[in-house]
Amino acid sequence: MENEDWKKAFSEEGGKRPRRPRIQHSGVSHEPVSRGPQRPYGDRPAYGERPQRPAYGDRPHRAYGDRPQRPYGERPAYGDRPQRPYGDRPQRPYGERPAYGDRSQRPYGDRPQRPYGDRLQRKPYNPNAKYSFKKQIEYKEAHYDPNEPMRLNKFLANAGICSRREADEFIAAGVVKVNGEVVTELGTKIKPTDEVRFHEDTVSIEKKVYVLLNKPKGYVTTVDDPQDRKTVMDLVKGACRERIYPVGRLDRNTTGVLLLTNDGELAAKLTHPQYRKKKIYHVHLDRNVTAADMRQIADGIRLDDGEIHADAVEYASETDKKQVGIEIHSGRNRIVRRIFEHLGYKVLKLDRVYFAGLTKKLVKRGDWRFLTEKEVNMLRMGAFE
Repeated sequence: MENEDWKKAFSEEGGKRPRRPRIQHSGVSHEPVSRGPQRPYGDRPAYGERPQRPAYGDRPHRAYGDRPQRPYGERPAYGDRPQRPYGDRPQRPYGERPAYGDRSQRPYGDRPQRPYGDRLQRKPYNPNAKYSFKKQIEYKEAHYDPNEPMRLNKFLANAGICSRREADEFIAAGVVKVNGEVVTELGTKIKPTDEVRFHEDTVSIEKKVYVLLNKPKGYVTTVDDPQDRKTVMDLVKGACRERIYPVGRLDRNTTGVLLLTNDGELAAKLTHPQYRKKKIYHVHLDRNVTAADMRQIADGIRLDDGEIHADAVEYASETDKKQVGIEIHSGRNRIVRRIFEHLGYKVLKLDRVYFAGLTKKLVKRGDWRFLTEKEVNMLRMGAFE
């Protein structure tokens, strides 16, 4: 057998083990694998013939005494080292120190005291302080050409002197001067860089201010009232030094969003019918509104001053059909009240919750806040409906 023949060949060669042949499996042929040059096994020296490292004792060592040493006697003894005498150290005589009682003390009564009334008092706690917007914002001026002519009445209105209509009356009265000359002609145009005097006082365009008020019930939306009723200006008194006025009108008993500003151009855009700014009202009525009347409001109603229809109308509450939400773009006087009165309903409460993108969120009834710069930019660009 192949295995016996291999053992026999190994014993006859005197211990030199030959390379064992690869086992050939039946039906499978294998080519011999070339492993490259091999070092013959017989060329390796036996274990005893290999060179050995000398023993530890046979290795050369340097004697301990041959190492260079610093003589001990050259070192000064501890007591021979130079010492600084203790008495040579500078000392502050103890007697020169003043006793504790002799030290100068500042009399307690001579200390300056700030009167109690002059102390800064902490403002009373405001639970809604985190929603406060009472800090006036410096808005960036709108880009305009300083050499572009503008009407004189518009200049006076933008300066916060009066409205455009009142400015025409002052111009006709001859109390307005431009570059030292009296101007009485209406429609006169000037440059923003011209010198304008009103009653001999120099006039300059004010910085723009934008105030959002959550109007309460019982206030008139006007600057002055001949009947001496409460006006919305009483609610924003002290908000700013600039002269602001309401944009549009709300009835005395209507509440909600109201904008006040001294930006005449923006006010004209928000109130002119051409720009169709959206308004949303929350209406409380004396009885349930029928579905037929809701469809009629959406389709259109003919009033004394023409036909009017709501852009959207729906119930404001799922359980109470006396509450209706109505979206409208018209700026006619008392238009929402007249729509429901035409259908035989009595309006108990009317609240404007949306005006040209502005809402009364986080503003309590009767309170106000400044618009953010982002809101002002959106209004200037006309991004709000």
